[in-house]
Amino acid sequence: MDGFDQLPDSLILLIFNSVSDIKTLLRCRAVCQRFNSLVPQTESLLLKVDCVVSPDSADRDGDDSFLFTFLKSILKSLHDLVSPNPLSNPSSLKPPQNSPSQILRGFDRVRNLEIELPSGDMRLEKGAVVKWTAEFGTSLRSCVILGFRAIRDSETAAIGGDSAGAGEEDFARGLKTRVVWTISALIAASARHYFLREVVREQRELRRLVLTDREGEGTVVMDKAGLAELRGGGGAAEVAHVRREEVVVEGDGEEEEEDDVAERNRTRVPSVRMRMRHAPRLELKGGFWAEGATLVVVRPTKEGSGAQVGDDVEEANLATMAFGEGLYGEAVGSLLKCRSYILEMNSF
Repeated sequence: MDGFDQLPDSLILLIFNSVSDIKTLLRCRAVCQRFNSLVPQTESLLLKVDCVVSPDSADRDGDDSFLFTFLKSILKSLHDLVSPNPLSNPSSLKPPQNSPSQILRGFDRVRNLEIELPSGDMRLEKGAVVKWTAEFGTSLRSCVILGFRAIRDSETAAIGGDSAGAGEEDFARGLKTRVVWTISALIAASARHYFLREVVREQRELRRLVLTDREGEGTVVMDKAGLAELRGGGGAAEVAHVRREEVVVEGDGEEEEEDDVAERNRTRVPSVRMRMRHAPRLELKGGFWAEGATLVVVRPTKEGSGAQVGDDVEEANLATMAFGEGLYGEAVGSLLKCRSYILEMNSF
């Protein structure tokens, strides 16, 4: 018996929780019988997708939805570790044998789970940046969206006059783009949430679930209460096999068509109220300038009530917590000082 064999199981499990990466932990199971029995008890896991499957390089036949693209990536990166059989056609309509829920069935006590996708979902104009964080239970609880038309350093920033007084004019001119950003973020968030349902229902010990992407575009968060709510089965009426087609925004009078009209599985977005703030230009630390900066806080509409006292403060707290410190946190802090506009949108 060497010194390592004398370590208690609790210490080894602490190490496994620090490692968290599922691919590494699956390899650890082959080290020895003791590791093979302890790995399934790991409580904190990271499921990372290593292969990027571009929808542009694949045959797009209506089945290449967010779900199928993600599952094909999982198949490529983890197949050799969990299945000795040859890969079947990833475009098949049959559920793949290496879906995240099936991979996680080898773990008994998962409490904290993070899934990292290889890339984001939104298609943006060149130079634009959009980040979002959404919290879910059975359906959407809140979504905070931060967008910029461009971020430039001091040397490349356009030289212009004082932008004071131009805020409302710029807001109206770019409203269509900002609404499209908001709808796109909500669709991406609802598709990710729909994908997580099977994992949530099978992993009964789960206390926190985060689904993000390597580009840092968007994050779906489910806490203990939200996970319990979804497991309760109250979301049957909220989940729909949705056709992505024309989305009508009330008050704007314009219809935005999705680029790809195809059937998608996603959670239905409830009727929401959006508090939007905008600044034509923001000067940030480090000599950076943010052009066309926009902050949107989205929350479900409360039946029979409009804006409530304290909503502004609560939504400001949501925005601050979503982006923390750093460049984006600084931009949020500046935008919270700007005038806000209220928009409402029906369920879709």
